[in-house]
Amino acid sequence: MSDTPLAKELSVLDQILARKRAELIADKTLHPEAELLQRKQPKRRGFRRALEAKAPAIIAEVKRASPSEGQIRDSFDPMLIARQYEEAGAACLSVLTDKQFFGGTIDDLVSARAAVSLPVLRKDFTLEGYHLLQAAVHGADCVLLIVAALGDTQLADLLHQAAELGLDALVEVHDEGELDRAVAVGAELIGVNNRNLKTLEVSLDTSVKLAKRLPAGTLAVSESGIRTADDIARLRDVGYRGFLVGTSLMKQDEPGKALAKLLGRG
Repeated sequence: MSDTPLAKELSVLDQILARKRAELIADKTLHPEAELLQRKQPKRRGFRRALEAKAPAIIAEVKRASPSEGQIRDSFDPMLIARQYEEAGAACLSVLTDKQFFGGTIDDLVSARAAVSLPVLRKDFTLEGYHLLQAAVHGADCVLLIVAALGDTQLADLLHQAAELGLDALVEVHDEGELDRAVAVGAELIGVNNRNLKTLEVSLDTSVKLAKRLPAGTLAVSESGIRTADDIARLRDVGYRGFLVGTSLMKQDEPGKALAKLLGRG
């Protein structure tokens, strides 16, 4: 990230979104929407359905880096990591495809999905329908919609467009206001991110606090800061069914073994 006065004034999310908008222009020039519409789309594997089928349901993340941690690992083979996760008992995968801040590419998603039978979340900053179409043609089964990055009309439209493409949408919130907005547009697969986007600090108390406000019928996913079986047990007790775990696994030499241990299988 640039160390200019402007960069210091902007939150991490603001910086990411500014970069994403610039990338969007370049992507549309290189691969126009009309071209993407001509591509065959893989059959969806059912992301939400896979979460409902396991308890606890772990969404195991594949990523090289993050704004809070920097480079997480040098040895990075998306196919190998995906296979390890599947063998260890993951319900789904999450693959970072943002390049500038997370070191990912859309090819990481393609590779990881090709190696397993698990449904895959494209973890990125979705801003327009183009991003949904891009995810769909590259094999995503689910997309991330971050409430903090979208207006209400955008959020509602993207949720509808995702459904038309057969994509599940994990709608991510960070506080009560964002949760209310997600519920208002009809989101039923809601992720609570325990990371404060302004300070990058993480607390599982965020998930615990928001659990009381989740409507009946919501499939709730807790994201970030989950490191132990006790963390999962605590979150299950307040109603969470899905658990997105990334950094704590990716820091290990063998992420699959770390996941097996987390699930009590190691």
